[in-house]
Amino acid sequence: MTEFKKEDHPIEESKFHNKAAVGEAEDTSEEKILQQHVKDYIEELLPVHQGLLKELENYAETHSVPIIQREVAELLKVLVKTAGAEKILEIGTAIGYSAMIMAEAMESGGKIVTLERSEKMVALAKKNIQRGGYSDRIQIIPGDALETLHFLPGGYDLIFMDGGKGHYREMLDLAISLLKPGGLLVSDNILYKGMVSSEELVKRRKRTIVHRMRAYLEYITRHKELTTSIIPIGDGVALSYKKR
Repeated sequence: MTEFKKEDHPIEESKFHNKAAVGEAEDTSEEKILQQHVKDYIEELLPVHQGLLKELENYAETHSVPIIQREVAELLKVLVKTAGAEKILEIGTAIGYSAMIMAEAMESGGKIVTLERSEKMVALAKKNIQRGGYSDRIQIIPGDALETLHFLPGGYDLIFMDGGKGHYREMLDLAISLLKPGGLLVSDNILYKGMVSSEELVKRRKRTIVHRMRAYLEYITRHKELTTSIIPIGDGVALSYKKR
């Protein structure tokens, strides 16, 4: 596994201070990632979920549970289908929403392993996955991903990184080792409400997470085993292809 030293690829803090590049510093909303009128227009074009998925969207909004945004959900569907993914690993289950999104896009016979450390979320996700009829395709493994990742077999076609944002870098090398050559690593929330782009936007209580996310982005964009593209939709998505 290739390691990069900080002194070899320093993060230039000065480049995160340019207000002009990100708009008014007072606004830390997603508008700084994608202009709001463009975001609204895209959302109008997207299909509206019905049934259980819509119910989960409403639950997440009411109870402040972080789930993937609609445009990211549609991107995941496309990625799963185009990759022909039959074996998926998800880091961060929450209420099971994104796992079901990916299961719906998979061909029959595909399997998803999803990791979740919160006992409450594990219980909710199991109930939701059962209601959705995906119990035979989605397996939830409870526990801290930093521990459970060590015990998983490899060969995943796609890995969806959506766990603790401050721990992405710690999980990365393990994730890469589990991803098959030609596989895809999808990392969500990597622009973190635009804060990664400017020190002026960083809230004090979020400073550690933001600095760690910057280090993560520096690492995956320079990693010799990966080809990475950063897409400014939702809260930011990074697509990393593992070279053959």
